[in-house]
Formats: sequence, structure tokens, C-alpha cells
Amino acid sequence: MVLGALVIVIVGILIVNYFKDKKSDTLTGINTGSESQKEHVVVKGETLWSIAEDKYGSGYNWVDVKKANELKSDTIEVGQKLTLPEVSAKKPTLTKPTLSANTQTLSGDTYTVVKGDTLWSISLRAYGDGYKWVSVAKANKLVNPNVIHVGNVLTLPR
Repeated sequence: MVLGALVIVIVGILIVNYFKDKKSDTLTGINTGSESQKEHVVVKGETLWSIAEDKYGSGYNWVDVKKANELKSDTIEVGQKLTLPEVSAKKPTLTKPTLSANTQTLSGDTYTVVKGDTLWSISLRAYGDGYKWVSVAKANKLVNPNVIHVGNVLTLPR
């Protein structure tokens, strides 16, 4: 019976600490002393990125929101109040996609793989959009899209 009581006490302590930590993570760092900062209440489906996109016009400002609220993780909860600092919109440092050494655009319906090619680089050259690699992989029924070999002739769906 003593052992059972000890287990119940330990479990109780763990549960209390869990909820105490959860509450402090949610409310950590709310800054009410500055009038130059705005407050935002999190709604369902929002992320730090989406909030930054809405408020600053750039999702890259999510780090500013996280820092201003002294959040320990990137997770936010519905109903959580966040301080939105007065900062300018961040821009990505790379504005143009990078291509491999072979920067020639592809216009045909097929392409022969050369050394250094990836489905991403091929799609970028063929369509101007690297994310089209999925279409190329499906059209060629590639089992493992990460593995393409020099000399393979790929169909480029148009």
C-alpha cells in the first residue's frame, strides 16, 4: 500500500508540473509595457509564419515574433496572445533561383540526364519552376526520384 501511495504521489507531481509548464510556455514573454507594439490573438490554423505574412507582408518576420514573445518553441496555441514588434518586413536574401552550370532552358518533350542534374534543376530549366519535379517523376514512373542516372532519357510532360 505504501508503494501504491508513492506511485500516486509521483504521478500527481508529474501531472501538475506538466500543466504548469504548458501554461508558462503559452504565456511566456507577453510584453504589455510597450505602446509601439501590437497584440495578436492566435486563431485556429495560424502559424508564426502565417501571422508574420499577414502583419508584415513577409513570413520571414516569424523570428521577430518568436523573439519578442520569448517563445521556447515554434508551436503556438489557439487563444494565445502574441506581441507583434514594430519591425520592417524582411526580404529573402536570394531573389533568383540558382541553376546548375548548365543554365540552358529546356523546350523539348524529352531530356537526357547529364552529370550533376537533379529533377529539381531539370524542372527549373524546363518549366521555370523546380516544384514541377513531381510531374517529371510521375511521368517517368520513377520509383526513387532522388536517383537519376547519367544517360537516362526523361519525358518532360508539357
